[in-house]
Amino acid sequence: MKTLKDFDVRNKRVLVRCDFNVPLSEKGEILDDFRIRQTLPTIEYLIKKGAKLLLMSHLGRPDGKAIEAFSLKPVQKRLEELLGQKITLLENLRFDPREEQNDESFARELAQKGDIYINDAFGVCHRAHASVVSIPKFLPSGAGLLLEKEVDCLIRLSNNPEKPLVAIMGGAKVETKVKFIDKISKIADAVLIGGLLQKELKAKNIKLKYPQKIIEPLDEVSGGKDIGPETIDLFKKRISQARTIFFNGALGLIEQKEFSHGTEEILKAIVQSKAFTVVGGGDMTQVISRLGLSDKFSHVSTGGGAMLAFLSGEKLPGLEVLK
Repeated sequence: MKTLKDFDVRNKRVLVRCDFNVPLSEKGEILDDFRIRQTLPTIEYLIKKGAKLLLMSHLGRPDGKAIEAFSLKPVQKRLEELLGQKITLLENLRFDPREEQNDESFARELAQKGDIYINDAFGVCHRAHASVVSIPKFLPSGAGLLLEKEVDCLIRLSNNPEKPLVAIMGGAKVETKVKFIDKISKIADAVLIGGLLQKELKAKNIKLKYPQKIIEPLDEVSGGKDIGPETIDLFKKRISQARTIFFNGALGLIEQKEFSHGTEEILKAIVQSKAFTVVGGGDMTQVISRLGLSDKFSHVSTGGGAMLAFLSGEKLPGLEVLK
């Protein structure tokens, strides 16, 4: 896979697919700019090398319609504040229904705006959308610095983890996670799961391949809205013994402050460990940013579904097309 540094970008029009799918308030204010900041190294490298930049991204699910609430204008404003200069950012790609339809005519229109295509949006690499998989048919293409870092860290985690490896799985929608839990259980020494996953596994009578490696919560808060103190202590003990830690999905309803305690305590314990640490998925980055821990982990992934798909052994269309 070619990367950004394999190209001579001076005076070239470089089309960069970013992942600026950030959470917004009802007033349109950015609640967490983590994904924007993670793309800065690629943008700054291209500026330094004299490239002519054109950035593009999606935001939310506008279903092929131009909806002001999903405009990328707040993202552009934040980018310009961070960079201290004007930047060209296309409007939300998903305002055009052809993006999610992977329409080649749309990809060709976008490709005509650039000389080189760089994908720095790991979070959408599992999506076969026009800006992800079809633009590379028309332009020399490669991976940005963030995409390269994401892949390197996840390969290290899945192919050569230092043992003991402890995986922590939160969130819900167990059907989307069974394949991953079975895959990581094969190499992990222990897989700690949250209360919602525990309940779903039992309610749906789902059998895992390595049940002996699954460690379930001992207690809960408010009917499973958070893990309880005994579970926190149990999970912390396992974390302290690990040399590699992977944490995906919150262990409680973290959008409500009173149910974020368990997730916060586990994040703090991971930071205090001496392990190689990878975290990500869902609203985790907002909690990590709120706690001021963004730079305390070996890697904080910008991808949720893409990360689980990659670690489950699936081929990601956005990566395959760059090979």
